Formats: sequence, structure tokens, C-alpha cells
Amino acid sequence: MSLKLRRRREMRAALLLTGPFVIVFIVFFLYPTLRVVTMSFTNAALIGGGDWIGFDNYAKLLKDKLFYTSLWNNFYFVLLTVIPTTVIALLIALAVNKLRGRVQALVLTLFFLPYVLPVSVVTMIWAWMLDFQFGILQPLIETVTGRPIAVFKDPNWVMPMIAVVTVWWTNGFNVLLFIAGLRNIPPDLYEAAALDGATAWQRFARVTWPLLWPVTALVLTLQLILQLKLFDQVYLLSKGGPFNQSYVVLMQMYREAFQLNNGGYASAIAMVLFITIVIVSVLQFQLLRIGGRK
Repeated sequence: MSLKLRRRREMRAALLLTGPFVIVFIVFFLYPTLRVVTMSFTNAALIGGGDWIGFDNYAKLLKDKLFYTSLWNNFYFVLLTVIPTTVIALLIALAVNKLRGRVQALVLTLFFLPYVLPVSVVTMIWAWMLDFQFGILQPLIETVTGRPIAVFKDPNWVMPMIAVVTVWWTNGFNVLLFIAGLRNIPPDLYEAAALDGATAWQRFARVTWPLLWPVTALVLTLQLILQLKLFDQVYLLSKGGPFNQSYVVLMQMYREAFQLNNGGYASAIAMVLFITIVIVSVLQFQLLRIGGRK
């Protein structure tokens, strides 16, 4: 077989293997992305064409007080979730990693189980547990505050409680990432540290933490991106209320697109959120990389 014929066959095989992915990528990702970019410069409705208006949508967005409120709520939610969920997942992973056999598998399953539940089921569970009249967690809240509280209708409680729901729901995946990182640390390093008389804290600080830092950076970055895209649990638990205290950027985009039929303005909101996520996540990842080298 000639070299030319062999290369043709290899090229044909490569096209057959990559072709389906390329088609799906173009149809369901690239084209919608380009469509959103172009729509953001028009006054188009959600479906159909529109007139080119340049940067008017972005100028309008800069004067939109509701957008600033929703953006602040997004970053507030990030503060409530990203670092706490990472710390909790790390502590759980350290504890689970000490277990062995079926007990470890059972505990891992219990922690991962909420992650596979759909958001509708998760929010229904927590709405029932925190119900103002019949919620099984209301006695605990009453013990702390002295009175029962409708947490998803209270401006001071709504975002922290949605953060609790989110951490409970998503933390199983982070635990698995940390478990994988812990299992990649050679046991010989712990044995050498123990022979040198290192305490448990010293072994964690000098062995576990430095070698686990890349996984920690990954978890923090993934959580940042995920929480900036907050929508489902807020929409189902509080509808953005009360008084817009849980109103987030994707809720405004949903309202403009599907309720007010302002496709162009909704596209501008989507583009600003996308750029914000890219900038913030890249900056965080670079800072974590620099911190990992020290």
C-alpha cells in the first residue's frame, strides 16, 4: 500500500470519527453563540430579525439598576458558596479517605447521591423541610432566632439558605475530585514524614496540602463558574424575591427574553455575563497558580 493511499484512509477514518462531534459543536454551540453575539447589537425579538442598533443595548444595560442588583446578588452568592463548599468538600474527603472497603463506598455514595438528583427534586425537598408551618427544620431555626421564619421570603435569609441548598446539592462532585487527588499522593511520603516525627497537622500542611493544591484550584474555578451561572434553584425557591434580594443575572435574561420578548437586550445581558465569567475565572485560576508555586 502506497504512503499516499494510507494517508487518505487515515484522513477518512479521522473525519468519520470527528465529524459527528464537529457537526454537533457547530449546530448546538458555535452557531447559537454567534447568533447571540449578533442579536446583542439589534433590537430583535426572541424569534425573528431586528434592526441594527449598535451598542444601544449595552448602553441601556449600563443604566439598568436591576442589572447591577442582579450582578451584586451573583457575586454575593459566590462569596457564600465557593470557598465554603470547597472547604467542606476537602474536610469530607479527608475523613472519607481514612475509611476502607464497603464502608468507604457507602459513605461516598451517600455524599454523592444529592448530586444526581434533578434540581426540581432538590428544591422540593428543601422547600418542604423549611416550610414556615410544617417544615422539620423550623424548630431548629426557631431555637436560634426565637421565632419561625419563612426563609425564602425573608430578604436576610433567602440567599444564605439558597447557598445552603446549593452546597448540599453539588458538593458530592467536589468530594470525588478531592478523593481522587488524595489517592494520587504516594503513601511513601506519609511514611517518611511519620518516621521524621511529623504530627498529623504537619503531614497535612507539608505533604497533603501542597500536592492537593492543583485539585483545590480546579474545584475553586469550577465552583466559581457554576455559581456565577446561578438560576434554577433561585427560580424554583424564591422567584428572585423578596424585593429582588435573590434576583440574579440569568433571571433578568430569562425575563427579558421569554417574558418581555426582548431578544436583543437579553443577548446583551448574556454577553456581559459570559465576559464577566471568563475574566473572573481566568483571573482566579492565574492567582491560584501563582499561589501554588510559592
